[in-house]
Amino acid sequence: MSNLLACADCADNDTISWVRVSSVFLPLANPISDAKVLTGRQKPMTEIAILFTEIETRDGHRGLGFSYSKRAGGPGQFAHAKEIAPVLIGENPSDIAKLWDKLCWAGASVGRSGLATQAIGAFDVALWDLKAKRAKLSLARLLGAQRDSVRCYNTSGGFLHTPLDQLMKNTDISREKGIGGIKLKVGQPDSALDIQRVSAIRRHLGDDFPLMVDANQQWDRPTAQRMCRHFEALNLVWIEEPLDCYDAEGHAALAAQFDTPIATGEMLTSVAEHWEFIKNRSADYLMPDAPRVGGITPYLKVAALAEHAGLMIAPHFAMELHVHLAAAYPTEPWVEHFEWLEPLFNERLAIKDGRMLVPTRPGLGLTLSEQVAAWTAQTMETGRRA
Repeated sequence: MSNLLACADCADNDTISWVRVSSVFLPLANPISDAKVLTGRQKPMTEIAILFTEIETRDGHRGLGFSYSKRAGGPGQFAHAKEIAPVLIGENPSDIAKLWDKLCWAGASVGRSGLATQAIGAFDVALWDLKAKRAKLSLARLLGAQRDSVRCYNTSGGFLHTPLDQLMKNTDISREKGIGGIKLKVGQPDSALDIQRVSAIRRHLGDDFPLMVDANQQWDRPTAQRMCRHFEALNLVWIEEPLDCYDAEGHAALAAQFDTPIATGEMLTSVAEHWEFIKNRSADYLMPDAPRVGGITPYLKVAALAEHAGLMIAPHFAMELHVHLAAAYPTEPWVEHFEWLEPLFNERLAIKDGRMLVPTRPGLGLTLSEQVAAWTAQTMETGRRA
């Protein structure tokens, strides 16, 4: 018993001695287009900017965290992270909530949402990874896992640049891999094309296979009304982001009017922004994104509010992280299956019978692949290695 107490005391007195921040640009095999591209608001996506943080303590414990940006913003996240990283040196890594606040106040002049909190998110994830590793538990177990696997659906095969015949092939490939649902992008300028594609895929999949659609904020309120009314007959799991991501009132009206669940939340970057949607009943499925909202610490606050309101949850993107967080949610969630980030890591998530298996390795269970070095644009270190 005395040895156990000594070890616990040692852990309580451990401090952060070294932090490394890296800006990595992950190339995509093919340019990606959704409705924001076809409506002229954005250009096709060719790469993802990843912000990695590595944290090491005096006693040699290490944590790995990441955030990301699609299209612009990666260099800005790195610049902000580089400025605030030194405030972690000498701090106890177990004081995660305290350190989130310290990082936030270090850059409070630029706000408590958006790019600033996304930079904080990478540090926060690394601290949780470190804490779980030190406890020799997976992150899901540390948080209190409710299940060993999570329902998963594929998005990467359903983008608007994909022709209909290839779309059908992609759905077959996903099902053969054991993925449990398919999401299609909609929101084209010609809504008849959306109806044609979704109807064709529903026939191809059959009436009962889980199918979702995502408009990526491209409809106005009248168009969203018409499209939701049409899609009612197709037995969809949800209709995602039918309106602007900040239109809580409009989403609430759709959620109240239609039987098909409304899903949104992936673009929100603070607990306060999510609270507007929760208190207004603006979503049936809330879709928080831990890196975007500022890490695991604020994500857990969002999840607690969603649970209290009786909402379903489906975390956005970053399945390598969100499989752990979804596993800890009381009601059955969904996790989005994207292969895009896989080249960054040595490990792969397993899929079986429509579900993503929760890793049992300590922490996130992730190590960086050798390829990451070639994609690294900038690095910064502060403190000293143990």
